[in-house]
Amino acid sequence: MILVDSAVWIDLLRNRDSTAVARLRALLDLGEAAATSVIVQEVLQGAASAAAFAELRRYFTAIPLLGTAETLELHIAAADLYARARWRAITPRSPNDCLIAAAAIREDVPLLHDDRDFEQLATVEPRLKLLRR
Repeated sequence: MILVDSAVWIDLLRNRDSTAVARLRALLDLGEAAATSVIVQEVLQGAASAAAFAELRRYFTAIPLLGTAETLELHIAAADLYARARWRAITPRSPNDCLIAAAAIREDVPLLHDDRDFEQLATVEPRLKLLRR
C-alpha cells in the first residue's frame, strides 16, 4: 500500500501529466493507492459544486483509507513533527502535511507526493519514506 498526498490526487482529477500522476495511475491499477481522512478532506473541499462533491465522495469511498480512526496520538505525532521542523527553521506550509506524514510513518508506508514540504519533513524525520518524483 502507498499513501498518496492530496496534491497528486488533485492532479489526477485535473488530468494533469506528471510523473507522480503516472505512478498513481499504476498504483490504482494494482489496488495499492491509499488516502487518509485528511487527504480526502483536502480533495473534497476543492469541489466546484455539490454534484462534484458528491461524485468525489463516492470515488474516495472506494479508495483504501489508512488510519480511519485518526486518534489523538496521531495528531500529537503530527504536532511533534511540525514543532521539530520549526526548531530546525523549516516551517511547513500546511499542518495537514504533518498529519499526512505522521500517518505514513505510523502505518509504515511510503508517501507518493508532489510537494516540497514532504522533502523537508523527511530531513527532520528519517522514518518518513518518500517515493521520489
